[in-house]
Amino acid sequence: MGDPKKARKQYSRPRSPWRADQLAQELYLLGTFGLRNKRELWKAQTQLSSVRKQARTLLAATEAVRLREEKKLLDSLRKKGLIGEAASVDDILSLTVEDMLARRLQSMVFKKGMALSPLHSRQLIVHGHVSVGGRIITVPGYEVGSMEEGAVALVQGAAPKEGPEAAAEAEPKEAPVEQPAQAQ
Repeated sequence: MGDPKKARKQYSRPRSPWRADQLAQELYLLGTFGLRNKRELWKAQTQLSSVRKQARTLLAATEAVRLREEKKLLDSLRKKGLIGEAASVDDILSLTVEDMLARRLQSMVFKKGMALSPLHSRQLIVHGHVSVGGRIITVPGYEVGSMEEGAVALVQGAAPKEGPEAAAEAEPKEAPVEQPAQAQ
């Protein structure tokens, strides 16, 4: 079980962190999905690695074990929204890190057009302006399940205004200038 106060590390670092191609790919993913640091990327890579490892062990398992465990794995991945209804174990092996990162709340808010950029969606979430199913979520890395995907919404009055009305409201209003009283 372990001590509940001492959390286990949820990611593993790359074996060779200074390869140029790997650094370029990590930087691209950080920018595309608006991640805060590489640790968030490594968490997604570790989750993907775990899921793919389960799929590989299922392919090597006996028929009885495979039938029982395959259904559990496929159902859990369908609930997370990573695979479709007619998916098989082979489809699990074709998942990518981008698929995992696309299920984050931060990515969902940006894809739905509620934010101007991935970093803006992160700010909206952290400041408590996004709800999922009526519940305010302040964690950008929250994994949105397939059932919750339609329930992602901005909290009332939290959306930044866009368009000419917003520009008019943003401009400072001038106070009327009083004419000095003339001496009589």
